[in-house]
Amino acid sequence: GGVGPGPPAAERCLRRIMRPDDANVAGNVHGGTVLKMIEEAGAIISTRHCNSGTGEPCVAALARVERTDFLSPMCIGEVANVSAEITYTSKHSVEVQVNVMSENILTGAKKVTNKATLWYVPLSLKNVNKVVEVPPIQYARKEQEDEGRKRYEEQKLDRLETKQRNGDVIMPVINPAEPHTVGYSQSSLIHLVGPSDCTLLGFVHGGVTMKLMDEVAGIVAARHCKTNIVTASVDAINFHEKIKKGSVITISGRMTFTSNKSMEIEVFVDADPFVDEPQERYRAVSAFFTYVSLSKEGKPLPVPQLL
Repeated sequence: GGVGPGPPAAERCLRRIMRPDDANVAGNVHGGTVLKMIEEAGAIISTRHCNSGTGEPCVAALARVERTDFLSPMCIGEVANVSAEITYTSKHSVEVQVNVMSENILTGAKKVTNKATLWYVPLSLKNVNKVVEVPPIQYARKEQEDEGRKRYEEQKLDRLETKQRNGDVIMPVINPAEPHTVGYSQSSLIHLVGPSDCTLLGFVHGGVTMKLMDEVAGIVAARHCKTNIVTASVDAINFHEKIKKGSVITISGRMTFTSNKSMEIEVFVDADPFVDEPQERYRAVSAFFTYVSLSKEGKPLPVPQLL
């Protein structure tokens, strides 16, 4: 489907079979794998749309992912079908709605696993710091534009508020405390950003970052309850700053709350830029992940309470 000016465009962007390296030891597909596919679909459709006008060439950069729930687990051997639709455009941003459906190719059974809303900003190919204008779309009803504008203002305000409270740091624990404490399960991952992680403009794909964040959050959850765990939902993921190729990123996660059946984990991504750049370490991304504990039969298990 074309995505030039006209009605909001829908397009089946991705279809991929889930393989063993996409899943955990229990056969459940990692939430980060699904998030990466969602972001790839959103990036394709928004970049294509932003280049459909007469403006300068650009690449759509992920700015935010709204809360997304993992409605049903996906397993090895199933086919993931990812579809994306542009539902709102402002002068400098694009809202994309993405749906994920899993298909059992042996039985033909299909189920919706995810629904997500992503916001992209188009950056010039000539100047990575320049935000270009987005070609408008036409709406079937005037209310659709008004509703989209309201969502745009709400996410813009939330991104600003989140950035303002981003001074917190997760300090390493030398001697882990007793089990079920924050220090016992907190984890960090250090990653050197290479060319395969990056867009044409030389900064990290949002999907790559989210996959690493989910990996760290999963380690925290597994350390806390020592059972099979799966991603249940992700609160809004805010991308505050771009991460350039060659940077070293530290992804840190810590348990912040437990209920009887779930675990909330806060995840930060901090970036150390090029050696010869004057910029110091900065907070690039932040989010909260929610995990659940599952038995071997896939049934929810009680979660040990956080001390």
